Amino acid sequence: MEHPTCILEDLKQFVVSDAPPTVYYIPDFISENEESYLLQQVFKSPKTKWTQLSGRKLQNWGGSPHPKGMLAERIPDWLQTYCEKISSLGAFSGKAANHVLVNEYKPGEGIMPHEDGPLYHPAVTTVSLGSHTLLDFYTPVSGREAEAPQTEENRYLLSLLVKPRSLLILQDDMYQRLLHGIQGCAQDTLTDKVANLSAAGPRPGDTLARGTRVSLTIRHVPKVIKTRLMLGRK
Repeated sequence: MEHPTCILEDLKQFVVSDAPPTVYYIPDFISENEESYLLQQVFKSPKTKWTQLSGRKLQNWGGSPHPKGMLAERIPDWLQTYCEKISSLGAFSGKAANHVLVNEYKPGEGIMPHEDGPLYHPAVTTVSLGSHTLLDFYTPVSGREAEAPQTEENRYLLSLLVKPRSLLILQDDMYQRLLHGIQGCAQDTLTDKVANLSAAGPRPGDTLARGTRVSLTIRHVPKVIKTRLMLGRK
């Protein structure tokens, strides 16, 4: 296998240079047909697979990450294809993706600023389906005495416009140091803080209406308990 660093070298054209290290944003990573197929598979999943949270609902594939180790479960083929495709880009330093979180956000829904934590390899990859969103990034709350109150507003750093069919890869400071979240709103007005606006796309001042977005968050969980070790134990 080609060395993962070399493969990420091939993605250099997709680095967002106006953001801290490191963001790869790959528009049209999948085709419209693939997007339709994936949405079909997501909504064909049994009702029991969905968990309703405040502001979104989700499906968990591959197991439940846990400090003692994730009890691995088989990932269905329709997701495994993309786990392999993204792993082959070197996103997880040569390791294979083994966990997928499927989130559904309706217009007006979002997620509080958060970090993904130490249960995962320090990289997150996301394929977006159905609608754009604006992903916002914040500096963490400082332990030091600050002159200004440490509100979400004054810790806000930048945003990324994440379009349907794109792949977003976050590593380094963008993954490990900054928090990321999505405002719960039905439309987004772009500003010059959106770090990945291209010359051909929407501009600061434009307003984009959100539709229903489904995100496939594909990651590598290093600590895994293989299910076969559990067989035969009462």
